[in-house]
Amino acid sequence: MKKNIAILAHVDAGKTTFSEQLLYNRGVIRNRGRVDDGTTLLDTNEIERQRGITVFADQAAFSYGKNTYTLIDTPGHIDFTPETERALQAADYAICVLSAVEGIQGHTETLWRLLDQYQVPVFFFLNKTDREGADPAAVRKDLADRFSISCPNLHMGLSAPQTIEALAESDETLLELYLNGQGTAPCFLQETIKAVKERRIFPCMEGSALLNLGIDSFFAVLDALTETSFQTDTPFGALAYKIRHDAKGNRLTFLKITSGVLHVKDAVTSPTGEIQKVNEIRFYNGEKFTPADRAEAGDLCAVTGLSFTRPGEGIGVCQQKIDFSVTPLLTAKVRFDPSLSPTEVQQAFEFLADEEPMLGTVWNEKLQELQVRIMGTVQTEVLCALVPKRFGFPVAFDSCKVLYKETIAAPVTGCGHFEPLKHYAEVHLRLAPGLRGSGIQFDSICPTDVLDKNWQRLIRTHVFEKEHLGVATGAPITDISITLCTGRAHIKHTEGGDFREATYRAIRQGLMQAETVLLEPVYRFSITVPADLIGRVMADIQRMSGNFQPPESRRSGLCLTGTVPVSEAMEYPKEFLSFTKGHGTISTVFGGYQPCHNAAEVIENAAYQPESDLENTPDSVFCSHGSGYGVKWFDAPKHMHCKV
Repeated sequence: MKKNIAILAHVDAGKTTFSEQLLYNRGVIRNRGRVDDGTTLLDTNEIERQRGITVFADQAAFSYGKNTYTLIDTPGHIDFTPETERALQAADYAICVLSAVEGIQGHTETLWRLLDQYQVPVFFFLNKTDREGADPAAVRKDLADRFSISCPNLHMGLSAPQTIEALAESDETLLELYLNGQGTAPCFLQETIKAVKERRIFPCMEGSALLNLGIDSFFAVLDALTETSFQTDTPFGALAYKIRHDAKGNRLTFLKITSGVLHVKDAVTSPTGEIQKVNEIRFYNGEKFTPADRAEAGDLCAVTGLSFTRPGEGIGVCQQKIDFSVTPLLTAKVRFDPSLSPTEVQQAFEFLADEEPMLGTVWNEKLQELQVRIMGTVQTEVLCALVPKRFGFPVAFDSCKVLYKETIAAPVTGCGHFEPLKHYAEVHLRLAPGLRGSGIQFDSICPTDVLDKNWQRLIRTHVFEKEHLGVATGAPITDISITLCTGRAHIKHTEGGDFREATYRAIRQGLMQAETVLLEPVYRFSITVPADLIGRVMADIQRMSGNFQPPESRRSGLCLTGTVPVSEAMEYPKEFLSFTKGHGTISTVFGGYQPCHNAAEVIENAAYQPESDLENTPDSVFCSHGSGYGVKWFDAPKHMHCKV
């Protein structure tokens, strides 16, 4: 049986040490590496070894009994959460490592949200029980309370009476079997396996990875309580979960084979119907790989020869397409030597964006600057080290700025017309405010006898193919429902690109009429401090334009929860650490976008001139006497050929 296990943790919980000890115990490595020495198997990149943190998700394979495992090591730092989210797409189960001393930390909640979102079954390992202050029982209770889950303590092993009782207490079906005297029967074990897979229970064990305490017993329990089923006698399908480039520049697509078998030189189909051949199949163990002729359902492998793959998209019969939830909240300007061509630098970052799609490289023509979207300052530090090694030139970054978004307050109808000589397209779109967090939605009420279905599909494509900018600050628009009301094509002169121009202009023309609502990202925070510090924290949150619920009592102090603008709170964790002197915890996770608390100030500082942004013009183009002429957005409606 093949099982793919992702391992996750907050920074410094001991995840890499746990992985290293497990791989040593299973005979994958001869010597246990140390994070401090930069000698671990799965932190293969030089930057990871220098910094002592995991940046890239790597994997290693090993056997346990009759089962074959692939362990996927994921980053623990919040700046590299997108890498973790992508890695989860390859996981059948997950191990979440927590420190038995510090317990649930800031990033733990983000990781739990991802595990919950993708419904990944989880085993908890409470690490560092050898350290002073370790309290695994308290951490288990905190897990159960904070995440509303059952965390039975299986530290004694599956056959122990205490374990059977703990399992029975954690699940109604298991309790019924136990009360019927079947606590030691095979059906009890099978129902436990089912309960884990269905995320009804989350087994919890403890030990010390550094001292090799509890590692083997933990994995014995995991092995007994996990099962997978993959079909090899069905058509080929796979999900891409990671893109990398090897030392020779070959593009590697990391796949989880979801069904069937893949052979070298097989032709595979993209979601859009494009066909390409697989040149190589590789099985990776850390930075080393073994070439293979085939891979089958359940395998995690890397292939060369595919250029159309994107993380989160299926190929072959796998039609899955994942819209990843972790998005950058910050943007930063890239600084580089003036002797370098901006195009050269942009191409380098676009190359990196192939591996890290959230990087979001944007060239601002007006400001003549390259901007990238990032998760935080640690990511910029890694990029500063990575770019010279990969491309041979140094870069630096300006201070991070918040990535704002724009929406509208009330419905409007936008129109766009594009009719230079021998071209023709007209589009009328209804723009209405959407639910917060809904992004861009599209619908059509245009009859097909007015505009052919093929043209309507093309308009839909143009709505989603680019990031449309708002007119207040030039920030991306979101939470808008766009409805195609009507449109017109010419039987002779209309080409596909004409509807692109008309659609873009219709959206922009509508935005020019609308009342803009500027949105800013907010953190959801959870802060626990001794009672004598809660007043200081509440005052700080109010100063940062945040809001909070009444404090709640926790075993380690008083807990305050609420939301606060990212722009105000980016540096607060450092301040918090200073005045609490380590006697408190702060957890921040992305809490969505809300109306900006200082919108007028942000708009003024942006100094954005929407009509000067020629790449996003709201104006239309009409034709008269064989030549095209421009019409300003505010005059365009009375020139339109369609009536709404």
